[in-house]
This record gives sequence, structure tokens and C-alpha cells, in this order.
Amino acid sequence: MQTDAEKNATQEVSSWWGRALVGRRPKRTLGRIAALIVVTFVLFKFLFIPIQVVGNSMAPTYRNGSYKLVGRLSYKNHPPRRGDVVAIRLPGTKVLEVKRIIGLPGERIFVRPPDGVVMINNEPLEEPYLKRKIPWASLDRQLGENEYYVVGDNRGISEHDAVRMDRIVGKVVF
Repeated sequence: MQTDAEKNATQEVSSWWGRALVGRRPKRTLGRIAALIVVTFVLFKFLFIPIQVVGNSMAPTYRNGSYKLVGRLSYKNHPPRRGDVVAIRLPGTKVLEVKRIIGLPGERIFVRPPDGVVMINNEPLEEPYLKRKIPWASLDRQLGENEYYVVGDNRGISEHDAVRMDRIVGKVVF
């Protein structure tokens, strides 16, 4: 048999745990939890895509294994700009790659050997985000009307290519 003091102590402990887990108003707390779930679903289904950077093609800007958010609505009001870091969907897969846009539609891109300076319409491209210039494969390419040229910041190991706008998922925002 429990005494009155033991019953009160048991009620105080259970009510303390109850208040800590659910609060003093369980219906309000459940409503907040439901709202949090809905907001999280909307954010990560329609507005942002969480991705993990795999590989060193964007080093040192983004480290291998770091997590980033891609804004899906980044290009609803304006087209991508030179220097934007974007997520590119690989053809035929759901895999995303992180690359930087260096060439815009209609431009001619030329990489000047042996120093690897990128020339856009015969003008050198300023790339302040590069820590050091690394010679990379020579290139001479005229972009189409809906093509963007993307490459990683670690030019020595990064793949590079022209991609159509429909493969650009969004801009890396965080």
C-alpha cells in the first residue's frame, strides 16, 4: 500500500515527465508537431533539396561529404548567372552533381593552354573563387541558346560539360 506522500511523489514525477514531453496542453502540442511535420514536408519536397557533396571536384569551395541545400525556385524569376554554384541532374538518373556555371547561352568558351585561363568571347574570365589556377584540358566550344557550361572549382580533376537548362535543378543556397 502506498501512502499519500508516495502517491503525491509519483504524480509529481509523472506530471513532470508529461509536461516535459507533451507540455501542459497536449492538444496544442500535437497541433504544433503536426504543423512542424507539414512545414518540413513542404520545405524539403518543393522548395529545397538536401544533397551531399561527393568527391573533390568542388574543393576547396565545398568539402567532400559536406551537406548543402539546393533552392528549387532559384531560377523562376531570372536565368542562371555566371559564377552560380548549381546542382545538375545526371542524364537518366536521379543523381545530382554540384558544379559552377562559367559559360552562358550563346557564348564561345576557350581554354588557353598551357596556363588554363578560361576565355569567354575572347575575354579572360576572372575567377576569384579559384585558389590557384590549374591547367586543364583545352577546350573550344560555342554554346547553344539554352546551354550553360559547368565545371568544378578543382579543375585538375573535375569533369566539365555544357548542360541544358532542363538539367539544372537549382542553385546551392546553403
